Amino acid sequence: MQIKIQVTPFDGEPYTVETNLFTIVAFERKFKIPASQLANGIGMEHLAFMAFESCKQQGISVPAVFDDFIKRIRAIDVVGDDTANPTEEVQ
Repeated sequence: MQIKIQVTPFDGEPYTVETNLFTIVAFERKFKIPASQLANGIGMEHLAFMAFESCKQQGISVPAVFDDFIKRIRAIDVVGDDTANPTEEVQ
């Protein structure tokens, strides 16, 4: 699962980050739910956490504390994902 997240800070231009396996595992560990439950809807805290972890993985400077990261964000949105299950063509 890969999610593209657009982050709009109060004091800068919007930027996009992508989740990776490490981000998803960190999410599952923190919230004690499987990532598959995101198909039923995603909470803003969940989305912000994945953006926070993705920023760290991609070398984007963020505060050490998650809540401090949230305080700096004006908006956060999913702009793309690859959560669709590919189908295998049978011949």
